[in-house]
Amino acid sequence: MARLSTFKSHLTGLLMLGAALGFASAAHADAIDDITKAGVLNVGVFADFPPFSSASADMSLKGYDIDVAQYIADSLKVKLVPVPVTGQNRIPYLTEKRVDVLVSVGYSKERAEVIDFAAAYAPYYIAVIGPAAMEVKDKADLSGKSIAVNRGTLEDTSLTEAAPKDADIKRFDNYNSVIQAFISGQTDLMVVGNDVGAQVLARQVDLKPEQKFQLLTSPSHLALNKGEDRLKQAINDAIAKMLADGKLNESSQAWLKTPLNPENLKD
Repeated sequence: MARLSTFKSHLTGLLMLGAALGFASAAHADAIDDITKAGVLNVGVFADFPPFSSASADMSLKGYDIDVAQYIADSLKVKLVPVPVTGQNRIPYLTEKRVDVLVSVGYSKERAEVIDFAAAYAPYYIAVIGPAAMEVKDKADLSGKSIAVNRGTLEDTSLTEAAPKDADIKRFDNYNSVIQAFISGQTDLMVVGNDVGAQVLARQVDLKPEQKFQLLTSPSHLALNKGEDRLKQAINDAIAKMLADGKLNESSQAWLKTPLNPENLKD
């Protein structure tokens, strides 16, 4: 009986030690280990968000976000797998570990309670756009100008706050109407985010539109789950390298049609 009791005691101790070791192993496993083992980096992206990401002729996703995601995957020596997400499901996809990283996430205190943020990598700002021939340097120059804007948006709020009283703000119900009003000459200027603006800058060769000045800046970050310090450092290192070697500027000029201003990466 004494031997049986001793055996049981040893067995219990071994089981407890095994459980403790298993717990320690699980505690030390992290996203980098999982990504390396799988050989893929799953990145949550918007599938229809040009010029940041959208389907190309061969149906693969292309854009600023895809350039950055590919660079990070290459730095980790794994394959990039873009995973289409929506504004509603992308954070659950991250917290449920259906993706490793999200792109195009604006920082907020509310989101920071649930997820972590790596470096800002993409400029997102609201800009005044007008013909190259028209001189508009700041909000005072909006005086007497007609300006198209999407009704009820952050662009509308920012413009209303900045514009002089004699500016003629023309509000439309969607971005297509805003763009059409501007390019057809119904308005002198338009106010849009740089995602919409980049498309106009690229296509309207005759009008030669250009960004005049910015009304608001809110850069996009890469987001990841809390506690993934090694992955966060790897992302931050990759973004820093892209800034240093000019790759981020190349993507900005290719997709956003404007040189990258590092100041636009500051919250």
